[in-house]
Amino acid sequence: MNDVTNHSISTSTDNLIIPDHFPVSIIMESSPSSSPWLDVSWNAVGICVIESDAHSPSDTQIVHQGNNKQHIYNHLTLKLFLDECESYYHNLMSPEPGCFIVAREDNSGGSQRPIPFLVTLSFDEAHSYLEGDDLVYSVPIPAELYRWAEAYVIDNYLPEKRKKRKRKNWKKQS
Repeated sequence: MNDVTNHSISTSTDNLIIPDHFPVSIIMESSPSSSPWLDVSWNAVGICVIESDAHSPSDTQIVHQGNNKQHIYNHLTLKLFLDECESYYHNLMSPEPGCFIVAREDNSGGSQRPIPFLVTLSFDEAHSYLEGDDLVYSVPIPAELYRWAEAYVIDNYLPEKRKKRKRKNWKKQS
């Protein structure tokens, strides 16, 4: 529970403190592309709940096997917001809940490498970045993040039961 004391507190349920953010690191993998227009294709392969040292580099190569390379991107934060609870709820209730990693291409040096800058659990937020031409990757949500997000949603969101609208009789109104 030492991690919890380092984060700002959003809510509490039965004396259980639920943080509103978690430090995370993203693992991205590059491999040779099958496309004639790209040399390398990138994919997000995982997310780790880890608090990295402030002096550690934000991008470190961790695996190099043949033409495949894996990089870990540190110093990212997954933050939950009260107004996104409905989107978190639908994500957690989906058959394959996931974390969405939003990145922008870094074309400096001709590398065409994605640089992650945001991690979210919100379908809506990820979709809005996708419409803005940013790169969005989806990875399975780790159990620790699932439990945390579930507790946050339970504490802050009550799904509304859909009401069937009664049809108006337009003939009577004229």
